[in-house]
Amino acid sequence: MANVKLDRLDRQILKMVSDDARVPFLEVARACDVSGAAIHQRIQKLTQSGVLKGSQFVIDPEKMGYQTCAFIGLNLKNPETFDEVVEKLKLMPEVVECHYTTGNYDLFIKIYALNNHHLLDIIHDQLQPMGLARSESIISFHAAIDRRLPVLENEVIKE
Repeated sequence: MANVKLDRLDRQILKMVSDDARVPFLEVARACDVSGAAIHQRIQKLTQSGVLKGSQFVIDPEKMGYQTCAFIGLNLKNPETFDEVVEKLKLMPEVVECHYTTGNYDLFIKIYALNNHHLLDIIHDQLQPMGLARSESIISFHAAIDRRLPVLENEVIKE
């Protein structure tokens, strides 16, 4: 991985677009005291280097009817099936995150389910047949902290 050097302008742009991805480039340009073309070029550079991974609207799962958020640690009967299991997890729309981890689990996933019964169906009907030795579920009542990472002054970004 190569390091990406960010200057003051890059950091200022990143702070603004991470606060509001829909902020017009012209508004960013005015705040940064540069041209709109310069902002466009910098955004392209930050995207091509992988620092920016796009923009998106954030949907509130609860407002869409997903009342249960759970974190599930998965232990595979056969750890050589990691890639196959991850491909199957990618096909499950309820799985929003999947992490390879150290510690007690082979994989750690985050799931949104309509309710606890739906969560049980997901575990029993979809996860268990993937060849799990065992799983451990933790239900989240509420995210006490849910934020984006800050843009620090002196960080070096790896490509």
